[in-house]
Amino acid sequence: MDDYLAMLRRRLKVILIPALLAPLAGYGVSYAFSPKFTSQSTVLVEGQKVPDSLVQSVITSDFTQRIQTLSQQVLSPSRLRPVIQSLALAKPDEENKLIEDIQHNMTVDPVITSMSAAGMAGAKKKKPSAADEPVPGFIVNYTDSEPVRAQKICDALTELIVNENLKSRGEVAKGTTDFLSRQVEEAKRAIDEQDKKLAAFKKQYMGQLPTDADNNVRMLMSLNTQLDATTQTLARAQQDKAYTESMLAQQTAAWKSSQSNTNPQTLEQQLNQLQAQLMQLQARYTDDHPDVIKTKADIAEVQKKLKEVNAAAATATASNDKASASEPPEIRQLRLQIHQYQNVIEQAAIDQKRLQGQIGVYQSRTAMSPGVEEQYKLLTRDNDNAQAFYKDLLAKKSSAELSTSMENQQQGEQMNVLVRASLPDSPSFPNRPFFAAGGLGAGLAFGFILAIFLEFSDKSIRTEKDAAAIMDLPLLISVPWLGEDEAEAEVSANGNGNARRRLWGRGDPASPPEHENIEV
Repeated sequence: MDDYLAMLRRRLKVILIPALLAPLAGYGVSYAFSPKFTSQSTVLVEGQKVPDSLVQSVITSDFTQRIQTLSQQVLSPSRLRPVIQSLALAKPDEENKLIEDIQHNMTVDPVITSMSAAGMAGAKKKKPSAADEPVPGFIVNYTDSEPVRAQKICDALTELIVNENLKSRGEVAKGTTDFLSRQVEEAKRAIDEQDKKLAAFKKQYMGQLPTDADNNVRMLMSLNTQLDATTQTLARAQQDKAYTESMLAQQTAAWKSSQSNTNPQTLEQQLNQLQAQLMQLQARYTDDHPDVIKTKADIAEVQKKLKEVNAAAATATASNDKASASEPPEIRQLRLQIHQYQNVIEQAAIDQKRLQGQIGVYQSRTAMSPGVEEQYKLLTRDNDNAQAFYKDLLAKKSSAELSTSMENQQQGEQMNVLVRASLPDSPSFPNRPFFAAGGLGAGLAFGFILAIFLEFSDKSIRTEKDAAAIMDLPLLISVPWLGEDEAEAEVSANGNGNARRRLWGRGDPASPPEHENIEV
């Protein structure tokens, strides 16, 4: 540190002179630049007046990103040209140049304040509450060579940003609502298509759906039970019919045997026998004999019966009806029971066939149920997804419509000009104190660099270590430099007039440093 302090003392003038002259030079250089004036306006962004829990805004982009987007939109030539023409800021041939200057010299800086101006007065008295939420805002800066023009352009740009924000929010809200409306219509068409597919599937596989599986099993069990009962009824009716037919055959045979004398052959035999007996009687007796008279009466009776039987044979249908009518009640009752049993058998056979067909249908339905169930699940799942998607889009559409209505009524986020564009009273560029400070820094840097260069260029020996290092010889003794007068006085005191000094490592005397090695 002693060596460095010694260097600083030796080169202090070399450092201080540039450090003192450079600020003056920097301050003077600042007058060589044309002055620029910056006008500034502050815009406060107020949140929506309707609570977020009731109406969600469709504008969800980052605040800083939206501000940058708005600033790029208002800097387009199509937006700036009408402003320049309305304010008569430049001649027609200079409009393009002014537009380029505005695009390069206009900046927008977002700012976040924790409390409003009214709340900052009592900030020291109370802690920030939930109501003291950060209030976003931004500052519009424009720099121009003329302060009045800078103020006008800054004010116009601020109004453009505020109006563009209001317009863009309305367009975004309306675009979102229109988009969701189209999506809802497409979702509705998708639901209709799914409903048609599901209805056609239900119609095609009616009774085979998963919801009908339990019913099919119950119906199959019921039909099997009915088939068993019908089979039993059919078997019992067949047995009863067979028994009744046997009874009918027996009673009919007995009745026919009792009615055998009414047979034509029997009657003819009786007639022949009576005629033969009459001939025998006439051969022995006269016609008035009682036996002859009785025999003639019997012949007449047999002939009468034979005539009736022949007449009955000519009309078969009539004879059958008469024969049936002439049958005993027991036989007619048996015939009626057989007829009833036949009807029961026929109806039971029909029911049995019908039940077997129904059982086959329900068995096929039960067998096809797993495959149908898989397809039905796919259709139902697609339909449920379409329904859920439609309901979600419908809710989003309603929310977007509320947000659009809120934006149209200007109840959403609003930008208000808190501080209008100011008229700058002093130039923002060049900043002369900044130039002077820059000159001071540059002067100090130049002074230090020059001092370091001089130190490295100086080959003088100033310390004992320097001498030992250069000569590479051991140091015997060193005496401090006393100056010319002090050296002469010291020589006189020692009484040695031939004293001679020689610097180690040098053949010629040089200007003595702070310490110099003397060989006597």
